[in-house]
Amino acid sequence: MRRLVLLSGLAYGLFIWGLATLNGAVLALAIPLMIYLGAALFYGPEKLDLRVTRTLSSDRASQNVPVTVKLCITNEGPGLEDVQVQDLVPGALKLVDGKPCAFAALPHGETIEMEYAVQGKRGQFEFQAVQVTAGDHLGLFRQQAVIPTINRLLILPEVMRLRRVAIRPLRTRAYAGPVPARQGGAGVEFFGVREYRQGDPQRWINWRMSARHSRAIFTNEFEQERVADVGLILDARQRSDVRLKGESLFEHLVRATASLAQTFVSDGNRVGLLIYGSALDWTFPGYGKVQQESILRALARAETGTSEVFDSLDYIPTRFFPARSQLVLISPLWEDDLPALVRLRARGYQLLVISPDPIEFEMGLLGPQQPTVGLAARAARLERTLLLRRLNQAGVQIVDWKMDRPFDQTVFASLGRLPPRIHAILK
Repeated sequence: MRRLVLLSGLAYGLFIWGLATLNGAVLALAIPLMIYLGAALFYGPEKLDLRVTRTLSSDRASQNVPVTVKLCITNEGPGLEDVQVQDLVPGALKLVDGKPCAFAALPHGETIEMEYAVQGKRGQFEFQAVQVTAGDHLGLFRQQAVIPTINRLLILPEVMRLRRVAIRPLRTRAYAGPVPARQGGAGVEFFGVREYRQGDPQRWINWRMSARHSRAIFTNEFEQERVADVGLILDARQRSDVRLKGESLFEHLVRATASLAQTFVSDGNRVGLLIYGSALDWTFPGYGKVQQESILRALARAETGTSEVFDSLDYIPTRFFPARSQLVLISPLWEDDLPALVRLRARGYQLLVISPDPIEFEMGLLGPQQPTVGLAARAARLERTLLLRRLNQAGVQIVDWKMDRPFDQTVFASLGRLPPRIHAILK
């Protein structure tokens, strides 16, 4: 546009100067500029009439897995001599192959095809539009259009494979599964002894107990194993996130929640998810791979936020969770969270808290510190130790996750079905 204004002004000035001075040489200098401007006007682009189609190789992907984007631009209007196409890629995505731009001539009915690949971290991303700039070879006239074409890409959180997580809710469902039901019947673990009934397998008869009673026969009884209702609660409050040197504690919370959800769903349990932050994002309980996909999609969209209402855990909606079911809270915990968790325990919920240590997380990223920083960290550790001890005394099961240790090892050492002696060695 600047070149057009400059050339137009120059040609107009020479023409006026030539007429004013009646100098034919000056008028002759203006003629080439006028011809140049006329040719640019004649061959300049008209109104853009383009059809844009964008396709993704997948609308969902795992973290750091490339997704191929294919863009097709078809000219349904007059021919264009010089076209520049720029796909507006979301800034959080990283380009790993190809280029999201192209330069070409585009006659009527012809199509430009572009292909590139992107990858990124957890989140929901939206491709909103394509920017097209058309001009002439002389570079004087330009037309620009932003053509909306919306595609959404969901990048799911990383899922770590966990071994079976041992939980013991007060109530189970009627279907067979891996959770001890606190009821006698067919199972693996010894539960008790009762009188023999018709139909009981003879291999279950307790001959020692029966030998002590001349008129009765006793049989062993085992603890039934069934599926359970599990409610996952992800702490998405802004104050529960620690960000330092590009690392975020909340991302560790999301990955831990995704791993727990996969484990519980794979065991056949009915699992629901509540993301507790600036609002309540509720995924209704369900079974199977469909439920696992729903939870992963909810976690991919999860973000921290602030709210005056949900700044504390007092407003966790217990109506979302069946009575006496298993609740799993994933949170770094704060001092004012203690009363709310004690109330949940008093209402009959079996409560398990997965608590990543924010102090160790931050200290591990800070590196060498001054003595005053170390003293502050020591005081914070004492406060956290006291908080965890008080929760443990209230009957809340705690998994204190030190961030220098992988999550799967922490869960296996704390919740795996191992003898106490082995637990002590692993801890």
